[in-house]
Amino acid sequence: MPAVTRHIGLSLGADICWPLAFEQILADSKLALKIGKDVVSFTCERTTIEPFALKPGCKYDLVVDRLTHWLAIQREWIKKCILMDGLYVYNNPWSVQSYEKHSTYCAMTALGMPVPATMMLPQKNYEPKPDLDYTLKAYARLFDLGKVGAEVGYPQFMKPYDGGGWQGVSKVDNQAELVATYDKSEKWLMHLQQAVAGFDLFVRAVGIGPQVRVIKYDASQPLHGRYLTERNFCSPEDEQVMIDTCLLINTFFGWDFNSVEALRKDGTFHPIDFANPCPDNQVSSIHYHWPWYVTSNLKWALFCAATKRPMRKTLDFEPYYAIAKKDLPYREKLKGYARIARERLSADQFAEFCDKHLGALDEAAHKWFRSDRCRDAIRRKVANMYPAHEVDEFSTRFFGIVQQSLSDSEKEQKK
Repeated sequence: MPAVTRHIGLSLGADICWPLAFEQILADSKLALKIGKDVVSFTCERTTIEPFALKPGCKYDLVVDRLTHWLAIQREWIKKCILMDGLYVYNNPWSVQSYEKHSTYCAMTALGMPVPATMMLPQKNYEPKPDLDYTLKAYARLFDLGKVGAEVGYPQFMKPYDGGGWQGVSKVDNQAELVATYDKSEKWLMHLQQAVAGFDLFVRAVGIGPQVRVIKYDASQPLHGRYLTERNFCSPEDEQVMIDTCLLINTFFGWDFNSVEALRKDGTFHPIDFANPCPDNQVSSIHYHWPWYVTSNLKWALFCAATKRPMRKTLDFEPYYAIAKKDLPYREKLKGYARIARERLSADQFAEFCDKHLGALDEAAHKWFRSDRCRDAIRRKVANMYPAHEVDEFSTRFFGIVQQSLSDSEKEQKK
């Protein structure tokens, strides 16, 4: 049988720990997969930032992207390779560039998703531009901020329409705080969103291809304490709602890797932040869930590369909107959206591929996470983030949590 090699590129920013895990586990697994008439093996390397010509020529079959959301040259290189070379990449770069939080709120609200009441406010101040004064005098209308705040309802959050990492987010409890917060917003374009007061559960659903992990979340904690280790904390039906919600959002916007934050109140999950196509994936933040992330990332990358999965260059919203028009309860609509999502993600084929081909990968991953190489990767990440006197403490802590995650998974598999 002909031997072929699939080339995987890692497009990285300040990523340290997970690329080491990805590369070393892939090498340890020594995969040679019989796909059709070929025997497929894999190589992996880190992409570089350098001049590129606008002509065909890309050596990668797939790129796992963690950089184009903020580095323009890498984004434009990725676009070139998709258009000229048929590259598959996480995530659709045009979508990442254009669908900020505002657009995602609009789209998902149109599909019936229970997003909290949200309004956009004109900027407090503007960058000086030619004809700005004329435009504002002619068309900008004075408005009653207090009336807007009352319409949205207190408590509420003011946050940038395209923000991330909690930058510029303020909780507002009354009109006086609203006025003071708006006055400080300067040139940011802001949303005002009703808080989900009285919620009883905060979750993050992280999706990688058709794989979704629902995680209990505590935003009040420092970053290393936000992703909680508790499992089976909600009913199977609630978990399925969040899985379906994540798959809907990701496939609607062409994202392979994204996370969805949602708050549950009176039995309903209200998504509040779900344009996160470059979510946390470092052991210093997701620790307990890191083995799942690395392994799931590898599996989706290998499936896409091995099967030459075609990149969806354009987004097709119409099948989702067709369901939205039906006179159905939202949960039934969500099930329909999820069926489209699973079809687009080739979920059944992916599951079959993993069962047939990736047993050696699972074994290699388990051994790696128990090894000193895992401990070293964790320490490298911690040393890059923490002061020297805390490196030993947090390296030991995170490695211990990873071991607990493995032990818990083993117990689950034996049930």
